[in-house]
Amino acid sequence: MSRLRIKLATGVAVIGAAATTAAAVAGDGHKLRTHLSGFEEVPAVLTKGEGTFKARVSRASDAIEYELSYRGLEADVRQAHIHVAQENVNGGIVAWLCGTTANPGPAGTPVCPQSGTVTGTIEPADVQAVPAQGFDPAGEFAELVRALDRGVAYANVHTVRSPGGEIRGQIEDRHDD
Repeated sequence: MSRLRIKLATGVAVIGAAATTAAAVAGDGHKLRTHLSGFEEVPAVLTKGEGTFKARVSRASDAIEYELSYRGLEADVRQAHIHVAQENVNGGIVAWLCGTTANPGPAGTPVCPQSGTVTGTIEPADVQAVPAQGFDPAGEFAELVRALDRGVAYANVHTVRSPGGEIRGQIEDRHDD
C-alpha cells in the first residue's frame, strides 16, 4: 500500500510541477495595447491623427516586441516614445519607438514613417534613465515592465506642429488576450 501512496504522491507532484510551468510560460508574453488620439495628450490636441500601439512583453528574454501605427497627423513626424506617467500627466521618455533625421534617437532606433507602421524591440539597453521617476540607472527593464503592468506608461507621437506630442494613448496590459 505504501508503494501506491508513493506513486500517487509522485504523480501529483509531477502534475503540479507541469501546471506551475505552464502558468509561468503563459504569464510570459502578455500583450499590451492602446489607441492614440490627440484628446489623450496633455494638454489635449485637436487633430485628425490617430494610431495604435501593440506590444508583447517577454520577461524570459527581457524584450518588448512592439508595433506602432498611425495616420492622419497634421504635421511632419519628429519622434515617438514610451513615457512613464499616469493619465493626464506628462512623464519622462523611457524608451524610443522611432526617430527621424532631425531626431534620430539612440543608435538602432527605427525610422518613423510620416504615416504607417513601425516595428521594433525594446531591450534593457534601450531603457533610458529618468532619475526623477526611479529609472536610474538606465537599463531598468524590470521597472519599465512594472510600469506597463500598472498602466502608468503611455505611447505618443511627436510632430513639428505638436512637439510635446500630437497623439497619445495610455498603455494597457491585456492579460485576457
